[in-house]
Amino acid sequence: MDAPHRGALMLVRFIAVALIGLGLIQLSLSWVGSQAHHAPMKTPDFVLPAILLVLGILAFIKAGSLARWISNKLDE
Repeated sequence: MDAPHRGALMLVRFIAVALIGLGLIQLSLSWVGSQAHHAPMKTPDFVLPAILLVLGILAFIKAGSLARWISNKLDE
């Protein structure tokens, strides 16, 4: 594994973990807010963080192919 590919892989994994963390934080904050106000969670409060979670998980799963694509684009 050469240096550009390894750097691209680290970048993709960092972004994936950041998306997962941000989704978890937003989801937990909206859940805590709804529990504090004794109100049910609204659909946008659940769907938007769930999208971030899914994108992060997909990016983490496909990190190798995304890193290969990025390093190929940088080599051109």
